Amino acid sequence: MPGLLVLMGSGETSPTMVEIHRSVARGLRAGARAVLLDTPYAFQENAADISARARQYFARSVGLDVTVASDVTGADWVFSGPGSPTYALDRWTRSPLAGDLRARVRARQGVTVLASAAACTAGLATVPVYEIYKVGAEPYWREGLDLLEALGLRAVLIPHFDNAEGGTHDTRFCYLGERRLSRMERELPPGTAVLGLDEHTAVVIDLETEALEVAGRGGLTVRRPGSLAVLPAGTRSGLAELRRLAEGGGGAPVPQPVAVRAPAQVTLEETAGACEERFAAAAAGADLVAAARAVLDLEAEIVKWAADTEEDSGGVDQARELMRLLIGRLGEAAATAGLRALVEPLLALRGELREQGRYEVADALRAAMHEGGVVVEDAPDGPRWTWTATR
Repeated sequence: MPGLLVLMGSGETSPTMVEIHRSVARGLRAGARAVLLDTPYAFQENAADISARARQYFARSVGLDVTVASDVTGADWVFSGPGSPTYALDRWTRSPLAGDLRARVRARQGVTVLASAAACTAGLATVPVYEIYKVGAEPYWREGLDLLEALGLRAVLIPHFDNAEGGTHDTRFCYLGERRLSRMERELPPGTAVLGLDEHTAVVIDLETEALEVAGRGGLTVRRPGSLAVLPAGTRSGLAELRRLAEGGGGAPVPQPVAVRAPAQVTLEETAGACEERFAAAAAGADLVAAARAVLDLEAEIVKWAADTEEDSGGVDQARELMRLLIGRLGEAAATAGLRALVEPLLALRGELREQGRYEVADALRAAMHEGGVVVEDAPDGPRWTWTATR
């Protein structure tokens, strides 16, 4: 069996990670035993639905027949993803699973894929993100699985490192923000590095050759007090280099602000925004075919992302809400399409009347249009009209 450790910052069951999963799966033997550990989200009422969507994703997009189980002994491929890191730790450490996961990495055998919440447990300490960000607990660390110790890394791993959902408040670093992360770093054992893994980004480590690759749309940040180093997507290196950076060798002064890298892949949120812009431009130009095509393209993207188990901002639910809104607008545009050929000349005539000072006639024309359901509003950039309903 190939020995691989794959860590993902987020997007583990989204189109952005498909090629990474496929490249990993190609090395598996025929009929490989693939196990999904549902522990991180097992407390959720929709746990069965999350598992079903994940299994469907791996079957259709990756070609893996995945079984939900709690025993990883002899498994060729093990995956665990979103949910609560501490909920997973509580159950894994009370069972043989914690030891079994560490044994897989130490033995350099089998593929182990940990993403999002599960990836958060990989270091010597874990961020209790639910407790801190969602419940308001004072920042603290929980003991982690420390799978990285077998690789010679004294580090904690923080997924969602470049998260920007907060808008007006800092949600980077798995929703901690700079203030809380800086405080928590001071509480780590001396010599401990923070490995920050961006969203829709993966680090693939070959446990036999110790080759390392960063793939996806972001990067891997190695952060120590006062310095950091970033391995961007596309980096091919080795564990020796990562150990050197984690031990404080070669880190550059912390840049202020940190430069934002151009994304290598597009998320559903970005695609939905682009479809909305295309729709608006088409509707403004009365091109109903192009507007409808924008809605259909959005629907196709929603289908592609349907198996995504993450619940980040800009997910499938928000995209569906946008699609419903655009469909409504498309209906309105279709209802007024026939009016445009009549209304635009009337507006031009009204403009001419106003220029000639014939305001009484211009106002009468406006009133007549209003009686017919066309409401005209004068704006600095010219008249605007909307259709309400035929009276």
